[in-house]
Amino acid sequence: MLEQIRKEKARRKREAELQRLANDAEATRQRCKTFAGFVKEAWPIIEPNTRLIWGWELQAMCDHLEAITLGKLHPRLIINVPPGSSKSTIVSVLWQAWEWGPMGMRSHRFVSTSYETGNVTRDTRKTRNLILSEWYQTLWPEVKLNRTGETSFENTDTGFREGAAFKSLTGKRGRRLLVDDPHSVDGAESEKERASAVQSFLEGGLNRIESEDSAIVVVMQRLHDSDLTGTLLARKWGFIHLRIPMEFEVGNACETPLPWRDPRSFEGELMNPLRFTPAGMVPFKAQAFVWAGQYQQRPVPREGGLFKRSWFDGKIIDTVPAGTIWVRHWDLAATKGGNGARTAGVKMGRMPNGSYVVGHVRTCREDGAGVRGAIKQQAEIDGKTVKISLPQDPGQAGKVQVSDYATLLAGWTLTAEPETGDKITRAEPFAAQCKLGNVYLLGGEWVDPYLDELCLFPGAALKDQVDASSGAFGQLVRNKASGPSFGTYGQT
Repeated sequence: MLEQIRKEKARRKREAELQRLANDAEATRQRCKTFAGFVKEAWPIIEPNTRLIWGWELQAMCDHLEAITLGKLHPRLIINVPPGSSKSTIVSVLWQAWEWGPMGMRSHRFVSTSYETGNVTRDTRKTRNLILSEWYQTLWPEVKLNRTGETSFENTDTGFREGAAFKSLTGKRGRRLLVDDPHSVDGAESEKERASAVQSFLEGGLNRIESEDSAIVVVMQRLHDSDLTGTLLARKWGFIHLRIPMEFEVGNACETPLPWRDPRSFEGELMNPLRFTPAGMVPFKAQAFVWAGQYQQRPVPREGGLFKRSWFDGKIIDTVPAGTIWVRHWDLAATKGGNGARTAGVKMGRMPNGSYVVGHVRTCREDGAGVRGAIKQQAEIDGKTVKISLPQDPGQAGKVQVSDYATLLAGWTLTAEPETGDKITRAEPFAAQCKLGNVYLLGGEWVDPYLDELCLFPGAALKDQVDASSGAFGQLVRNKASGPSFGTYGQT
């Protein structure tokens, strides 16, 4: 009897809600004409136990997606927002339901992807369940599903949703490509995994759209300078960049052609103080790289990573004292043109008082012959008092390469040694001297880009100037005296 009473009460409650919804249907449809309005109305259906705290950051995401729907914004969009910003719910769940229902775009086909299959399944299921809900079907009954899978569903007007892990996009093509977190946090730290994810998109993602006016939306938190966001922005392919950091940086406010500009006004102003508090951010700010990338949407701390820009305040000098011992170490690459690794030669000296000075940096992107020509030319400019240092690759090929350079650089003091340890380990001794204020820079046009790379390290894509600095510093430390204490090749 009690069970029957409970069922009857539940039935009456459901009928009352449906009647209320029917009575208010037209007003609800009016509120859902904007995407932001739809998000507010649909939120209790998909998140009944989580209160929606509206903020300008949610409005910004909605406005940019709505502008793409209406054809008012170029359909290539990158959204970088901190964790907990409801980005997946807005982009990967609600946008499709809004286009199919309130906008009547039922033939639109969506391809949704993420680094993890579980995320794809979660968001596809949420969209499907929302469309099948009594609330949605009462308001937009013309949206009917004839296929209702966990990672794939389709409506009766040829529109569909296909969900796939990021590296499994082959064969799927849509009007909307949604790329939601293409990197895992751990995977982005691995150069191999990060590069693989980026390559998967470049080779198999860009061609997963139906036409040039189809939309590609990448939504993620920044994890590395050469993550998918960094790669797409560096290639200048026209992606609009909506970047919302947790704390406002006055000199780094984001603007988009919507037009839109970050509405905050003072340094450190939080994105949404009703959701995030200064005290709640303390544990994340203690992890410099986590805070810089995932929360501030720049993959390295603004003040620097392993190297801090403040260490070089007042350290740029005009002259170097006589008696300074010089070495130029080359970090070698053999890629001509493009945006890949460069060959970099850092000239560094140990001054008579024991301090160090970076005197010059040369970089180039050339093939093997071009690199050898650049090194020989720079050696002639530097003169024979500047020793030359090269990394030696293991095995016979490395020995042959050193022998070739010995012939090329006959008359110069040349040393070649294998590198040990990873890039960070090799850079740490030089960074320690910089921190102590024991490293100076001889003024020149190379200084600003050199400091930029140092302070982006190790989060930046380019590390060759840092590697060359580590090698030059290592040579000066290991060889306290000049002359034959350096291993020499081809010396006359």
